[in-house]
Amino acid sequence: MKSFSYVAQDAKGKQSKGIMNAESEQEFLTKAKERGLYIKDYKESDSTNTKSIYKFKTKELAFCCRQLSAMLSSGLTLVKSIDILVKEQEDEKARAIWQDIYENVQKGESFSSTLEMHSGSFPNFLISMVNAGESSGSLDVIMTRMSDHYAKEGKLKNTIKGAMIYPIILAVLLVVVMMFLFIFIMPTFIAMYEDPSKMPALTKILAAISDFLRKRWFLLIGIVALLYFGFQYLMKVPSFRLKVDRLICKGPGFGPLVTKIYTARFARTLSSLYSSGIPMVDCLEKASSILSNSYVDQKFEDVVDEVKQGETLSAAITRTELFEPMFCSVIFVGEESGALDSILEKTSDYYEEESDSAVQRLVGMIEPLMLILMGVVIGLFVGGVYPALYGSMESIEDE
Repeated sequence: MKSFSYVAQDAKGKQSKGIMNAESEQEFLTKAKERGLYIKDYKESDSTNTKSIYKFKTKELAFCCRQLSAMLSSGLTLVKSIDILVKEQEDEKARAIWQDIYENVQKGESFSSTLEMHSGSFPNFLISMVNAGESSGSLDVIMTRMSDHYAKEGKLKNTIKGAMIYPIILAVLLVVVMMFLFIFIMPTFIAMYEDPSKMPALTKILAAISDFLRKRWFLLIGIVALLYFGFQYLMKVPSFRLKVDRLICKGPGFGPLVTKIYTARFARTLSSLYSSGIPMVDCLEKASSILSNSYVDQKFEDVVDEVKQGETLSAAITRTELFEPMFCSVIFVGEESGALDSILEKTSDYYEEESDSAVQRLVGMIEPLMLILMGVVIGLFVGGVYPALYGSMESIEDE
């Protein structure tokens, strides 16, 4: 499937831009004609599939699922529902993707297989759930669950972003204050020393830092860039990423708080998958992968193997030592009562509230650390410039 970006004019003379998917150039022109568009200019995209052009955000996924759920529940056919959804897309690339889905579903393709053609645009979790909904004949129910799922996922992301605003402001302020002190203030105090060799050790260190920032600032930018891209490269090395991800889960202080956030996402995802009739093994693989943590993935490989061999889910998860004992106990109760899906749903609601508190506590740990660091920097600076200031005051008094 090729992608064509175009500039066209409709019958009313209104000009529009967009992206259209077609197997060939001739098919693209035919489709444009059928839609009543006069193509003024077009070109084939470098990508051979729209999926690499646009990736739907959590907010957009929640909106699309909610709209489909409402339309399907009201009795509209899937084809008509998708057709309406196409018109509601504000982004041209998103509209092109849904237009392609509409055309394929209209030709008789299943909704899930069409979504899979755009697997780079839609998460695998959504595709699996749609497949389960089509198999069970409850696509409207699945869309409702997906709408709730992505709405809660978006809420958690917004909570984290909102909570991080203040620490980020503090970090930026710290950098600005440091740069101002070392680049503009420190040289003034250094100039007060007639003999630089008589400067105290701390003042010499601060003077060296000031000199480096003023004369070799480009090296600092290079070092920061090297550290950033070096870390990005190392994160692609499985062994290094595993250590970082393990630290995220097991780190002192913040580890248990991160685990609460993971528990909420895992419980909600597992509940949605399991209640849709997807086999437990597939549920575990998909639910763990949504956490995007290689250490968790490694642990769940053992869980999946044990469940395949007949072990209970509660016992297998307990051995991972990833989740709280209470969560493992809840799963045990769900297995024993035969109501695992409903119990997981209630548990996910509880842990979502806990995860909100965990985010606030995580930020609460960062804020004092930033303030302490700022105080240390300013304290060291004052300690470094005080001898020069004191010496200049003495010389004024002697005169």
